[in-house]
Amino acid sequence: MRRLAFVPLALAAVLFAGSIVSTAIAAEPIYTSSFSDVAVSGYDPVAYFTDNKPVKGSKEFSTRWEGAEWHFASAAHRDAFVADPMKYAPQFGGYCAYAVSQGATASADPTAWKIVDGKLYLNYDHDIATKWEQNIPGFIAQAKEKWPAVLAKK
Repeated sequence: MRRLAFVPLALAAVLFAGSIVSTAIAAEPIYTSSFSDVAVSGYDPVAYFTDNKPVKGSKEFSTRWEGAEWHFASAAHRDAFVADPMKYAPQFGGYCAYAVSQGATASADPTAWKIVDGKLYLNYDHDIATKWEQNIPGFIAQAKEKWPAVLAKK
């Protein structure tokens, strides 16, 4: 009788452990902080292209895409993003572009950014952005190559 009572408990433990492992393996394609599901730390991704600078977005002008909430400075920016999110979303899900080129992930500072060939790239901080700018084409090529594996191991 004791043995039968143990079986459901053991099964529950195995299922729980399996759910932890599958969660750890499945990476989110968009970087958000551990305490919020807001992309780009709440900055408006469209503003980098239209205003040529980082602009804080507002929850008032928001949308959901790829499992994250995106904030915008205006309804027009939100609507432009909704019409073509791939045009405005940061590359590599908004993770630090340099880190991805090294086969890892790191958060990104929305003020450490650059548009290259019409694509938005973010970096961990301004020091890393300076390092990344020393070989942008090479680091982008490395990051594109490593991105699928980086997501798989996250």
